[in-house]
Formats: sequence, C-alpha cells, structure tokens
Amino acid sequence: MTQDDWSTMLEGHPIFTLPKAYGGPTGQSEESLELSTNTLKKSMLEGPSADGLPLSGRRQVMVLKDSDLIVAAGCELRITSLSDSKLGRSTNKSFKILNTPDIQFGINQLALNPSGKLIAVAGAYQVAVVVLPRAGYSKLVLSSVDCKSIQVGSFYHHSHASAPIAKIEWHPWGEAGSTLMVMTVDGKLREYDISVDTEEPQQVLSFVPEKKTSKSYLAEDPAEREVASFTLGKGKADWGPLTVYAVMRSGDIYAICPYMPQNASVPSSYVHALECFISAKQEFLSQGTSSGISALSTLYNYQRKYVTALLKQLPPGTVYPSISRSFSMHPPTTIKSQPMRQGPFLLQPSPRSLEDSEGGDTTDIAYLSFLRDDDDEDAGATERLGIVIVTHQDGKVDVCLDVEKVEARWESKQDQSQDLPMLAVYECIDLGLISMLKQTSPLSSGTPILDLLQANHPVLLMDPIHDDTVYVYHAFGVHVLDFGDLLQCLTNGLRADDDDGVALNQALQKSAGTHVVPLLNTYSVDRRCSNPIIAVSVPNDVYLSYSILMLTSVFRFTSFPLNLRTDLSLSRTAPNLPDKNKTSETEDFLAPIEGPSAYISLLGTEPFVSPPTLSRPSGLPSNPRITVGTPNTKTEFVLTPETLRYLGSTIEGLTSQIHEIILAYKATEVRAELQAKEFERQQQKCGAMLDLIEQLGGSRNSEVKERLERIREAYRALASRLDHRLQTLMQQASPKLSEYETKWFEELRRMKAEIAGAGRYDEQSLAARTSLLKREYNRMLPSLNDMAAKEAERKKHLSESGLGLSQAFQFGERSNQERTKIAELEEEIMKMASKLELSLSRPPSLREISKNE
Repeated sequence: MTQDDWSTMLEGHPIFTLPKAYGGPTGQSEESLELSTNTLKKSMLEGPSADGLPLSGRRQVMVLKDSDLIVAAGCELRITSLSDSKLGRSTNKSFKILNTPDIQFGINQLALNPSGKLIAVAGAYQVAVVVLPRAGYSKLVLSSVDCKSIQVGSFYHHSHASAPIAKIEWHPWGEAGSTLMVMTVDGKLREYDISVDTEEPQQVLSFVPEKKTSKSYLAEDPAEREVASFTLGKGKADWGPLTVYAVMRSGDIYAICPYMPQNASVPSSYVHALECFISAKQEFLSQGTSSGISALSTLYNYQRKYVTALLKQLPPGTVYPSISRSFSMHPPTTIKSQPMRQGPFLLQPSPRSLEDSEGGDTTDIAYLSFLRDDDDEDAGATERLGIVIVTHQDGKVDVCLDVEKVEARWESKQDQSQDLPMLAVYECIDLGLISMLKQTSPLSSGTPILDLLQANHPVLLMDPIHDDTVYVYHAFGVHVLDFGDLLQCLTNGLRADDDDGVALNQALQKSAGTHVVPLLNTYSVDRRCSNPIIAVSVPNDVYLSYSILMLTSVFRFTSFPLNLRTDLSLSRTAPNLPDKNKTSETEDFLAPIEGPSAYISLLGTEPFVSPPTLSRPSGLPSNPRITVGTPNTKTEFVLTPETLRYLGSTIEGLTSQIHEIILAYKATEVRAELQAKEFERQQQKCGAMLDLIEQLGGSRNSEVKERLERIREAYRALASRLDHRLQTLMQQASPKLSEYETKWFEELRRMKAEIAGAGRYDEQSLAARTSLLKREYNRMLPSLNDMAAKEAERKKHLSESGLGLSQAFQFGERSNQERTKIAELEEEIMKMASKLELSLSRPPSLREISKNE
C-alpha cells in the first residue's frame, strides 16, 4: 500500500455504507440505484425525488473541509477525519453523524462556504445551511454530533409546488463567506445572506422574463425557459468578477452584469483596476468620430457612476498601487435601473452535433481563466483570456473562447441595440458515451440503450490547485480535461504583439487542443447498466496528498493519486513563436561565421521530446478504471457476445499501448546511447580546446607578440615612406602656394602678431593685456576678501548686540551702498575679462549666492 492510495486506506470504511432505506431485508434493492433501462422509466415518470436518491440531475454529495470528509447519505450527513486514517491513529474505522433535525429531505448537493464553517445542503426543492462542528469532534464518545441547521428561503423552497433547485453556490466575495446563491429551474437566482436573513433573499436576478399574454400562438421550446446551471465570471481588471452566466437546457447562454452581493468584501486593487479600465475606454472613445459614439458614451457614463460609487466606499487614503486589501462594500444605488439580461450569446461558428445523437439538453457551464502569478508583466495580454465550457447530455463538451467580454449594462429605453454578445467556439469534445453505448447490442424489445443518455447529467468541477484542469463526472464515469497546452498556445500568440494576427493563427494551428483522459468507467457491458458518479472531490490541504476522490451511486469509493505540476511543466509543448524583442537583442551578440559550423552535434538542434506514451504529467492512468456494482455485488460472470467484443477491444487497446511503449523505450534507449556518444565527443573536443589554450598561452603567445612587433615596425616604415611620397607628390603637383593657402598663412601671421605683439614690450597685445588684468585682479582680491570678512563680522556683531531700528537702518543703507560699489567693480572686471576672452573664477558674491542655494 502506498502512502497516497486512498482507495486502500478507505476500503471498507463505514462512511460509504448505503443509506438505511437501501439494502437489507426491508429496504429497497441496490439495483434501484443503478441506471438501466428498467430504472430509467421509473425515473422519467416520477421526476425529481424529494427524499430518495435521484438517478439524474446535479449530484455532489461529498465535500472536503480541510482534512475532514463529509458525505451525505439520503438525509443524513456523515463526517470523518482523513488525517487520522492516513496517519493510522485509529485502527477502527468510524464516522460521526451530524445531528440536524431540520433536514428531512434527500440531499443532492453540498457546498462548503469560503470560511469552511458552514455547509449548504440542497435537495430537489429545499435548501438548508448547517454549522459544522469544531476540531476535536472525532474524540467524542457519542456517534452523533449536534449541529445547528437553518432552513433557507422556506417560502420559496419548500415543497413540490416550488421550482426545483438547479444549483447552489457560495459567492467568493460575500462578506464573512455568508452569501449563498440559489438558482432554481425557473430562472430565479436568489441571494441569501445567512448572517442577516435566511428567509428573504437580499437580491433576486431573473434570467427568464415573464410570459406576455398574447392572443397569437407562439411556438416556444420549454427548454428555453428552464435554467440548467450558472457560474460566475473571472477577471482581473474588467467586469468579469461582476458577471453571472446562466445556461438554459436548450443551450442558450445569458449573462447579467453587474452583480455584486448586498454585503460584499471586494479587493481594493480590483476597484482601482476597474476604474483605470473604464478611463481608458472613455479616452479611446473621445478620439473617435463614429455615429455610435453617443450610445457608448452614455453607457460608459453609467459605468463611471457605478465605479465612482464603489470608490467612495473605500476608506480615505486608499491609493493605487498599494497592497490590496478587501473592504466591505454594497451595490451602488446611484443607478436606479436594473442590470440588463444580455443574450442569448451567438456561438460562432455553430457547434457541431455528434454522430448518432439527437442532441441532448445542456447540463452545466463553467468559466475558466488563465493568469499565473508570474504574468504580471504581460497581464494585459493574458488577463482577458477566458474560456467558457458547456456540457451536454450526449457527452458533448463545447469549448468557447470569451473574445468579447461582457460589460455592465442597465435596462434603458435609449439603449435599444440589437447586437448580441458572442462566444467563439474553438472545439467540440466528444467524451465517447455514444460510441460506448453502441458497443452493446440492442435488445429485441424494450427501451433503446441510447435512451440512457436522457438521465445523464455531466457536471464540471474545477481543480483547486491547477486552473487549467477540469473534471467532468457523469452517469458513466469521469473524464479529465486538460487545457494547459491550449491556454499556453493562446497566451504565446497574444504575447507576440502581432497586429495582423499571424502569430495567433500560427499558435492556434500548432495547438493540439484539449487533452481528454477517461479516468473512470462505471458502465457494465454485460449487465447493460451503469453506476452514476454522484460526487468528485480534490483535496486542497497540505496534510493530504494531491489526489481525486470519486463516489458512485451505490457508494463505491475510488481514488487516484495526482502529480503536482510546476510552472515548467505547463510550457512543455509551448510553440516556438518569434519574439521580436529577443531577436533584436541577440542579432549582434556572437554572430556565427558564414559557412559550415566548426562542431556539429550528433543530437541535432532540436531538443529531445519524451514520447507521449511515457510522459503523463498529471499522473493519470492511460486506461480508465472500471468500477461496476457495489463491493457486496456477487454475480456469476456470463460470457456474452458483448463481453467478448469488449474484451477484444480492450485487449486490442492494451496491445497497441504495449507496442507504443516498446517503441518509445527503444527510441529513448537510442537517444540515451546517442547522448553517451555525444558526451564522449564533447569530452574529446574539450580536451583539444584545453591543449589549444595552453599552446596559445605559451610558446605561440611569444611568437604572436614578436610578430606583432615586426608588424608595428613595418607599419612605421610604411607610414614614413607614405608621408615622404605624399610630400613629393604635392611638390610635383603644386610647387608654389595657392591663393587660398597664401591668404591662410597671412591670417595666421596677423593673429600671432595680435596675440603675442609686434615686439617684446608691445602693450596692445592680448598677452600683455591679460597679464595686466591678472595683476590688477590679484591686487584687488585681498581688499575684497578683507571687506567680506569685515562684513561677516559686522553682521555677527549686529546679531549679537541687537542694534536698534534706526542703527540697523543706517548700517543697512551703508551696506547697500558698499554692495553696489562692489557689484559695479565686479561688473567692470567681468567686462574686461570678456573683452580679453579670459575665463575667471566666480566673484565672491556669486559664490555666496550658490552656497545659500
């Protein structure tokens, strides 16, 4: 048993026993929990179950709170500590029951709030919140722990007459983690603040408009008015975190922006970034002259009012950039209009349909963004990179790029634009459910096997550690979607700074798309039934190993250990796109000589890429594990044509994988031998280079120095011969001075006479006048220094003696007169120096001014 094998450690754990209503002589049979053609009819006729375990719909009955595992079995909540199981503290496996008398309904969904103190439970029609026990509950002797539970919105969620619950989720920006969002099938998203009021919602968003009474007949699909799921947008400096996306069963996607919890805790950095974003848009709009500027200007003014109201709620002194902190905020009330429902989104190009599929209902939606911590320098290019994932009943997963992010809009009569938002459909993934079911031969009579897809409800789960990994669990197993390569290619294309989009197109063409890995298969070929997955959890605790935990409808537990990836593994298949900045910097650095290279490596220029068969960064198995039935299921193995076909296809797949592994092993072995030979060659080449360096530093160095000395002497001889030859040529070409040369020499003689004088005692020469000026300056400088010293002493004496007003006035008047005389004298000296074109040091008065400054 390995340390990370949770399947072995939790094998036979009583927390995974079936509810009391199932099993035993008086309970229902375990076959009723399996999805088959027999149970499908009953499920379709009865619809959502209020107290039982439904076969379809959103299911998430297992969550992790730090190292505690919480499982919902019927209307019962169970809790156990995984850290005790991992460390082996308790030999007897046990669990505690959370005593919640108010919960008398079957639990379908569990949602843990951000603080980890509350857990929301939802059935088919009812919602409640349970206060989790504190640490140390496992030391209690009793098998149950009393917990406080509160019914949420009992007026709106109480019985079969109310709308069924589609999804529950805690808002990440809710103050104290107490904002619970409840979406019902009728399109009403109600926000409850558990710390304020659990009965009445704080806000209500409507994604389905009220029906208008009309005498004319309007053909409308009921699936267009039923919400399947919702999700929150993401972003760093845009309206993404304030956007709510909802998807209908028909596949239509709508969005409402802005939406903020009534009592929110918003990071200050986001508010400042949003203000900069709106300011940039308004500045760009002011430079345009199109006809639609007026409508956009009105919209941006509304957005400016909204953000200004948020800024006013920040404490005084909060500036940007600074350390981001979360502050309590409320939705602004300056704009009276309600946020507008935007959509339906145009999916361009239209998503393709799967072969042999009639098109199933949409089941879930998720928003995926990619922004690593080391992307701060290039955040402008990557922060707007968003992916919208939509799942369908037939196993189709649409991957859409959010190229035009939703912006805040309000209902207004002036804003009657018919432009619908758009999502770019990048890829349609087939999970292979239809092909898997088609392997089963149809029955002679009864329900077609493909009808099992009607009870399929794929659910998306984000990995808490790696943002580029998404898990899809459904009625037939679990799949893993790895968007790492796709996001890396898109990021490199956006960073290329290419206006014509060539780099982005190259990145999209080189991208291999989403990497899909089937992880678990719960479909039995011989029995023609499946055990739907009802819960998937991934630990995000330092004391628990990184793995994925899965639970089937018959409470059979399965887990797989996962590998933590580093940032280097994320760019393992990044395309080599040109970087303009790096190219310009490295062009002039050690440019290679033209011609063949001096040393050619045996390994080539391209780095070695490990074969895909041997490289699995996530640590997931290459073949899905098969989990069918319960541990107590004991049936004889019957050999049928379906079983033989399945075994044949499985053996064929394993054989091909074995061949791929053998080929990959041989390729790796050949590469290792080649690297060993290359290492020997490089050692020999390095030895030769060391010998050459010793020769260059020894005898050859002296030879080179002697040769350089001979070259210098030869150069001097050649230079002297060149001067002599040049002089000879000039004398032959022009033996007499030209007119211009004669004038130039006369000008030189005149300048010499003006500077040096006609004779030794010429007083009008510049040299004589300069010497006279220096003597006068040296003669006057001591007296000026004495006067400056006396003035400083007088000022000091005046400051100490404290003269009267009249005396100070007289001294000041006399000082001003003397200062005027000194200034005039300095000015005369400077004029004389300028006439003589002499440079003197700065006068004492100017030096004192510079010191004071």
